[in-house]
Amino acid sequence: MAFEGLADRLQNTLQRIRGKGKVNEADVKEMMREVRLALLEADVNFKVVKEFVKKVSERAVGQEVLKSLTPGQQVIKVVKEELTELMGGEQSRIAVANRPPTVIMMVGLQGAGKTTTTGKLANLLRKKYNRKPLLVAADIYRPAAIKQLETLGKQLDMPVFSLGDQVSPVEIARQAIAKAREDHNDYVLIDTAGRLHVDEALMDELKDIKDLAKPDEIFLVVDAMTGQDAVNVAQSFNEQLGLTGVVLTKLDGDTRGGAALSIRSVTNTPIKFVGLGEKMDAIEAFHPERMASRILGMGDVMTLIEKAQANVDEEKAKELEQKMRTASFTLDDFLDQLGQVRKMGPLEDILKMLPGANKIKGLNNVSIDEKQIAHVEAIIRSMTPKEKANPEIMNSRRKQRIAKGSGRTVPEVNRLLKQFEDMKKMMKQMAGMQQKGKKKGGFKLPFNPF
Repeated sequence: MAFEGLADRLQNTLQRIRGKGKVNEADVKEMMREVRLALLEADVNFKVVKEFVKKVSERAVGQEVLKSLTPGQQVIKVVKEELTELMGGEQSRIAVANRPPTVIMMVGLQGAGKTTTTGKLANLLRKKYNRKPLLVAADIYRPAAIKQLETLGKQLDMPVFSLGDQVSPVEIARQAIAKAREDHNDYVLIDTAGRLHVDEALMDELKDIKDLAKPDEIFLVVDAMTGQDAVNVAQSFNEQLGLTGVVLTKLDGDTRGGAALSIRSVTNTPIKFVGLGEKMDAIEAFHPERMASRILGMGDVMTLIEKAQANVDEEKAKELEQKMRTASFTLDDFLDQLGQVRKMGPLEDILKMLPGANKIKGLNNVSIDEKQIAHVEAIIRSMTPKEKANPEIMNSRRKQRIAKGSGRTVPEVNRLLKQFEDMKKMMKQMAGMQQKGKKKGGFKLPFNPF
């Protein structure tokens, strides 16, 4: 994930000051030197770094910090607040037109992932906000882009408006909006042409589309991997088109993340969404405060909860809780639960959203092999319904058959059965402790683990 290098540096720097009973100006100065280096290494614009360090320094040596009972923690609080402010302060929500459809122009350079992002955003609007979007193929210079959008439309079972590559993009936009009104689509996402660099012909065409479509949003799609170039591209598009938002793609890649910290400050344009992978649901609204928490190793519980709500079946979760309490949890239930958790995204990313995860040694380098999970699934699927419901009936002959059927080994089957039995015992204990806590008003888990 982006920001890992920055996160490590900042967390190590802040850790040294966290537990200090007394903090003086020299401590703050030394810390800010490290923060400055961390931000510059992350490819954050140097003017942005200078302003950020100045603001934090001024607040960190103020009386309310130095004279507080926990000055180290107060300094960290200041850094988090200023980091949040740097990225926009609060979430910038997507516009809704007074009279449908809401028109969104997707702009950007070639190769930034604009067409894919258009599909992802439409998918998010439908799934999360219950909208009915229309995709518009207006990149007539790259027939592959039209074909790509049509393929995405089929994949998502979503309408795509296209008039081929012989009609002007302005006319395509005009007819698409008319079609959206006719079909009662409440969002129109226009996938416009890109170039390898900003040029006059591209901008003139985009201005013409803007004049006709009168978009409620103009989103610039930027590849976060391009670093400072992303900021320069955003500046150029903003000056000529008046952007309303930025979508950062490839934020899950091996990038230093400086663009995300610079774009908002340099262009005064909010980052509205971020792309975090290849899949069509790998996009999420950008929350500055949550991102600041992630960077500083404070976890991101809200995003974790939202992912769980979107991917975990509530009825099944209640049913599972009951099975845990009565020790009737089976390998079939385990398989089902594993599938629901996997829908939430890569497991190592989910772990990093837990508060305090940054303190777990080596977690940043943890890579959970999806193949291992697939092996577990294969072993369970090779069992009979009776074996999944009653693992205790397993004998050596059954285990050999399961190993052969799943393409794994008998020791792997034994290991899975042992881990499942241990997990069952632990979950039963947790359920019992929580139940006891409810009766006595004593111990109570801070959240439901099931």
